[in-house]
Amino acid sequence: MTETAALPPPTLTTLFSAFLNIGLTSFGGGLSGWMHREFVGRRGWMSEADFLSGLAMAQAMPGVNVVNLAIWIGFALRGSAGAALAVTGVLAAPIVVIILIGFVYGRYGGLTSVHAVLAGVTAAAVGLSLTLGWRAARRASGDLGSLAVLIATFATVGLMRLPMLPVVAVLVPVSLMLAFRRGAR
Repeated sequence: MTETAALPPPTLTTLFSAFLNIGLTSFGGGLSGWMHREFVGRRGWMSEADFLSGLAMAQAMPGVNVVNLAIWIGFALRGSAGAALAVTGVLAAPIVVIILIGFVYGRYGGLTSVHAVLAGVTAAAVGLSLTLGWRAARRASGDLGSLAVLIATFATVGLMRLPMLPVVAVLVPVSLMLAFRRGAR
């Protein structure tokens, strides 16, 4: 971690409980926003810079971003055991809830009110994702190289609709080179 957290690292039980709570209460997506709020804002277990570094790493790796982020946070706070408990906590209860919701949706999914509720949940998730994206963009804007990579990523994937894998294959080495140069100064 690049900066020390304000508080000592949590116990394994506390870490698991925090991820279990996030997994149970963050319906509709935006999980990384909930993780940020919980671990940076509410509990102070890590700095915003460390969280955003982990988020960038999680998004660059193959697999589900929030699972990658849970692994990164768990490992950063409590090592391998923390990573395993973070993934278990964030996924275990939601798997059960999703199965139950699937049964209920199968029975009541045609109702208009169900679709209205799902639209509201989607709007909240998009808002959380945009908030986290805005924080990352503000942080990157302090460094011209990071800002250039951010704009290039947005332009190629978001506007030009190029496939993400080739874009990442080109921009990750560029970003690493810029970060290495910045660290060498």
